[in-house]
Amino acid sequence: MPLRNRLRILAVSGLALFTVSASLPPASALTTRTHHPSGGGLSAVIRYTEYGIPHIVAKDYANLGFGNGWAQAADQVCTLADGFVTLRGERSRYFGPDAAPDGSLSSATKNLSSDLYFRGVRESRTVEKLLKIPAPAGPSRTTKELQRGWAAGYNAWLAQHRITDPACRGARWVRPVSALDVAERAFALSVLGGQGRGIDGITAAQPPSGTPAPPSPSPGDAADAAARLLSTQNADMGSNAVAFRGSTTANGRGLLLGNPHYPWQGGRRFWQSQQTIPGELNAAGGSLLGSATMSIGHNAHIAWSHTVATGVTLNLHQLTLDPADPTVYLVDGERQRMTKRTVKVAVKGGPDVSRTQWWTRYGPVVTSLGAGLPLPWTSSAAYALNDPNATNLRSGDTALGFAKARSTAGIKEALRRTQGLPWVNTIAADSSGHTLFSQSQVLPRITDDLAQRCSTPLGRATYAASGLAVLDGSRSDCAPGSDPDAVQPGIFGPGRMPTVENAPYVENSNDSAWLTNADAPLTGYERIFGTIGTPRSMRTRGAVEDVSAMADEGRLTVAALQRQQFANRAPAGDLAAPELARACAALPGGAAAGSDGTPVDVSAACAVLRDWDRKVDTGSRGALLFDRFWRKAVAVPVPVAELWKVPFSPADPVGTPNTLNTSAPGVLAALADAVAELRGAGIALDAPLGDHQSVLRGAARIPVGGGTESLGIWNKTEGVWDAAAGGYTDVSTGSSYIQAVGWDGSACPVARTLLTYSQSSNPASPHYRDQTELFSGERWVTSRFCEKDIARSPALRVVRVHERR
Repeated sequence: MPLRNRLRILAVSGLALFTVSASLPPASALTTRTHHPSGGGLSAVIRYTEYGIPHIVAKDYANLGFGNGWAQAADQVCTLADGFVTLRGERSRYFGPDAAPDGSLSSATKNLSSDLYFRGVRESRTVEKLLKIPAPAGPSRTTKELQRGWAAGYNAWLAQHRITDPACRGARWVRPVSALDVAERAFALSVLGGQGRGIDGITAAQPPSGTPAPPSPSPGDAADAAARLLSTQNADMGSNAVAFRGSTTANGRGLLLGNPHYPWQGGRRFWQSQQTIPGELNAAGGSLLGSATMSIGHNAHIAWSHTVATGVTLNLHQLTLDPADPTVYLVDGERQRMTKRTVKVAVKGGPDVSRTQWWTRYGPVVTSLGAGLPLPWTSSAAYALNDPNATNLRSGDTALGFAKARSTAGIKEALRRTQGLPWVNTIAADSSGHTLFSQSQVLPRITDDLAQRCSTPLGRATYAASGLAVLDGSRSDCAPGSDPDAVQPGIFGPGRMPTVENAPYVENSNDSAWLTNADAPLTGYERIFGTIGTPRSMRTRGAVEDVSAMADEGRLTVAALQRQQFANRAPAGDLAAPELARACAALPGGAAAGSDGTPVDVSAACAVLRDWDRKVDTGSRGALLFDRFWRKAVAVPVPVAELWKVPFSPADPVGTPNTLNTSAPGVLAALADAVAELRGAGIALDAPLGDHQSVLRGAARIPVGGGTESLGIWNKTEGVWDAAAGGYTDVSTGSSYIQAVGWDGSACPVARTLLTYSQSSNPASPHYRDQTELFSGERWVTSRFCEKDIARSPALRVVRVHERR
């Protein structure tokens, strides 16, 4: 190394170490100061390394939260501020009542319904009451200190900087926040799968007024609608994660690959950092924006990731109403009056809007769960939504427990002690070679026995189809029960959670826990957790094939995890493309009728499909043609039962169904439609995928690989199709914060990471596109976890941030 570079490293290292040591108390003093912040201003030291990744060091939790809030604001102030407008119930005031929120904090379809709900949460002091519940049922003092510090850091950045992001530059809605705002964001994330699904129906619910109520859905229709609503395969979030036991690795230590599929825009993005309190905490990973803790990540001993779980986090209670008053319901023959919450919302360009919400002992009255599942309020019946996560603010304590764990046993203990995760599974590996899968969710304690005894006719259909229970609300013995080891009443205790420990591999791709390890299927859990013995998604099938083969091969390393992330194999292509190519070549005259009956010359597609490499790399030719065909084939026209010649068998859940039935009505029509579509857009049938699947950053288009859910791609990429603009012109959801982690016996973990959409959403930031370009080139960031590695960063920039008082 040239002398000049060595001197520079020594100088920068000295500066970093001097700055940190001068800023922090001795480690021995931390235990007495952790929960007792000083009366002075908060501060932290932030060391930035390549790609704008901050390594935040502070003396206690309040100061760590301060550094976290500051650094998040620096990268994502507009996205964060937009979310706080949502939480304050002010979207209608600034953006109009009929516009749609970004969906990151609820399923509300319009600003007005979002505002009515969140104003109701605020005015009822829901979160303030939860903050007063003592731990472990409520959040710990540590979590509250982190949130207090986060708000102070965000506010300090606002006070000391001029916003350059055009998304909110000069906007009146960018305002300081409080610790309560931060806690309300945690609440919103907690109820995403429960009350958050029903916001339109909660805020629209009104007693019958004499006009005919909309018809109730038939049990069959309701079952189908609930299955679509609650399917993790239809969700805008998903994930893959796999952990390998030491018996499968090259050095006997564990390995973990985490690949969450989250939105690329808006408030549910990840943000990358390292958070350190010397002697107390040291973890690196990705946080959901606005969170004061690490969502997924690693420390020196353990790595963990999450996948969206199949457990149904809500249930309905069908109320029997007093014939004389539809706002009174009967429980065990006793009259119970609903509680009124009248909420007023300011509206841009118009008068304030006031609405009344109606609440019961079970939760809010709801008149729909999504557009497909109406739940009409009549003179005799109404529905109330029970969401146990509406009393759960413990996710921060679960995350802290993970960050401080030293083994998979520590992860399991954090889950047991806090029970804070609402809608995800946990997959973990440690440096001693252990693995863990746990579907430890906060779910209403609805056993199959309770559902059998207490389901209404509607509930008997929806519970079997989707896990959504509709219970008889007129009987108190039909309320969810409680387990003695549960942190809060009405939920399952830790002893009931589907869990697999120390299997050669544990893997999840958003199906149920059944095939966590396909060699030893997991059974015995209640229907509300998920299904057993049912067809798996194409992504689960491909993932199990891949990771089981890796485990069998053995001697795995972090490099093997990196190869799996970008293998970009299309399992649907392996199963269907050869048969399709043969059927295409056998067409008389090379023509197939499209869905509208118009004949299309598809002869040129036959060789393209035959020669396609069955991958979705940016250079794969034929991938785009098969993608457009497959989406059309599986959308609706070809029923699953007709799509395959060999049906699903529980005895071979990974290998079945298989063999494309090219004679099924709609299959060749889907091919004709795909060919016509690409030709109409001027796209060659054998065009490289990356020429027509990309994201725009500034004036440049960056090609991206990966593919859609139904293709079964590990490296999931949900593109936004715009044929007139040349193909997939953006990514809505997909691979986000990726980490491949192992250990080599040293003090530093072996970690490679990638934040696919980059650290900042500000086009003026140097970190607006840098990791996106890495993702395009299938390259990784080498984690700088240990002090010596941080100090050696050629991009090192040390900043001491503090409040000005």
